[in-house]
Amino acid sequence: MKLAVVGGGSTYTPELIDGFARLRDTLPVEELVLVDPAPERLELVGGLARRIFAKQGHPGRIVTTDDLDAGVEGADAVLLQLRVGGQAAREQDETWPLECGCVGQETTGAGGLAKALRTVPVVLDIAERVRRTNPNAWIIDFTNPVGIVTRALLQAGHRAVGLCNVAIGFQRRFAGMLGVAPADVHLDHVGLNHLTWETGVRLGGPEGDNVLPKLLAEHGDALADDLRLPRDIIDRLGVVPSYYLRYYYAHDEVVRELRTKPSRAAEVAEMERELLKMYGDPALDEKPALLAKRGGAYYSEAAVDLAAALLGGGGSPYQVVNTYNKGTLPFLPDDAVIEVQAAVGPHGPTPMPVQAVDPLYAGLMANVTAYEDLALEAALRGGRDRVFRTLLSHPLVGQYEYADGLTDQLIAHNREHLAWA
Repeated sequence: MKLAVVGGGSTYTPELIDGFARLRDTLPVEELVLVDPAPERLELVGGLARRIFAKQGHPGRIVTTDDLDAGVEGADAVLLQLRVGGQAAREQDETWPLECGCVGQETTGAGGLAKALRTVPVVLDIAERVRRTNPNAWIIDFTNPVGIVTRALLQAGHRAVGLCNVAIGFQRRFAGMLGVAPADVHLDHVGLNHLTWETGVRLGGPEGDNVLPKLLAEHGDALADDLRLPRDIIDRLGVVPSYYLRYYYAHDEVVRELRTKPSRAAEVAEMERELLKMYGDPALDEKPALLAKRGGAYYSEAAVDLAAALLGGGGSPYQVVNTYNKGTLPFLPDDAVIEVQAAVGPHGPTPMPVQAVDPLYAGLMANVTAYEDLALEAALRGGRDRVFRTLLSHPLVGQYEYADGLTDQLIAHNREHLAWA
């Protein structure tokens, strides 16, 4: 089995490598290719990756290359974890929207749109090159904004599934609170990527007892602290929202906070410099503790589980993924990309039935789905007016004066990445 990781020079990659090494019985990788256009980073990350495999006795071969076509040729699955424009572009995504009083964030709002416009054309080019060498390869997208990128891939006819670590993070958190194994926790997870709610927590499988009321009663304070939302809001909702919902439920509060502290991009950039120094140490043969602060917790286990299920080698029968709606949520179009529990196998994911969704959540999902429709159109066709319409549609923007100003800012900060600009 051959896997390729595009963006393999990312500081995230040792987390992924550790998962491949520990879970080799679930996903027996014979060749793992790390593809990245930055040879210096690739050398550091690739060296540590080989040492991790060696320490854990993994027999697979790790190859590094800056040649995309050679790297993906013959791959059974290709994982995408790229960041077009690097942390410098992320820094901009998180700062210029604040000038208009809007949240600056890399996956939602104006910053998220900027990232989508930079990313979709690049991802589609990569996917076409994968299809030329191996049309049956699965593409697993971890590149944000996952929902829009996955929809672009599916719309272009690629065998693609989107992956996010929010659900597996909640699964592990809930399992710890309940004192059970993570595999015993099944989530009623519903929404769009980075716009999700846990409406039920079931023990033993999709038909198990719902213990969410017990979790809220006994651990509500801890969950509220994790989400940085008031406990009484969690109790009144009766569900556990993703921490990304704070951008919607406490928008103005978040803007005030972001204006008074360094951006997350600046923090991550400094962390990456430290990590790359560590990766260059020939004595290091495991992922360093600092990597846990980088983000992407449990990413490796989710990726291994998904790849194993898609390639027929095992994996959990039910996994939270991003895929076409196909009637699962009747208030959204069939070709909307939703994030729900699905039965996953070699033929891809099949969303599981979802109970009726509260209008409080369905309305916001419908609004953001419309935004994602417009965002994908802007990414594929370009043009100032499409960017303006997309921003005007977003619930975190929504006013024409803001949308106009943000459109000009977005284009000015991203001109080098936008062919039409």
